[in-house]
Amino acid sequence: MLRLQKGERLVLATHNQGKLREMRALIEPFGVTVVSAGELGLPVPPETEATFSGNAALKAVAAANASGSAALSDDSGIEIVALSGAPGVVSADWAGPEKDFELAMRRVHDAVIASGARFEDRLRANFTSVLCLARPQRPPECFEGKAFGHIVWPPRGTNGFGYDPMFVPDGFAQTFGEMDPAAKHRLSHRARSFEKFAAACLG
Repeated sequence: MLRLQKGERLVLATHNQGKLREMRALIEPFGVTVVSAGELGLPVPPETEATFSGNAALKAVAAANASGSAALSDDSGIEIVALSGAPGVVSADWAGPEKDFELAMRRVHDAVIASGARFEDRLRANFTSVLCLARPQRPPECFEGKAFGHIVWPPRGTNGFGYDPMFVPDGFAQTFGEMDPAAKHRLSHRARSFEKFAAACLG
């Protein structure tokens, strides 16, 4: 088991500021110092795998070997039943090179309409997050979490990031984009993968 020690540096294998904020808030109470791959100037490896776990492992291993430190990666996305699971592992790609998630959500809207589905039918969807922890020259360990709900149109709220404004988790009326960040952190897909990661590797 790849346990982390208090005071240890952990490289978060991301250049995404929203993801960095969420993960820092979760990890730093355990006494681990978080620095991002972006802050270290590490390159973004091509995400060539067909699964969340495959891409998460690829990113964690690349960051660990390049930095010489333990590295944690997250690969996540939204899977929409009416779109046969799309955009899935290419969720970020739907936002284009500028990572414009207003564009990405519009693409989801257009794909849903083209499929013949209706947003009024509370279209089922889930977010998936896989966290992978790696050390240099060691195989990674991965932890998966999911949050289930439905998508809405138009998007609502300005909190969160990515597809948050169009996703309503089961049991709630607000989108992730409308929720207070602390409330979202308690029930998101990333919070659920983090619970498994923390139990195995922190504390």
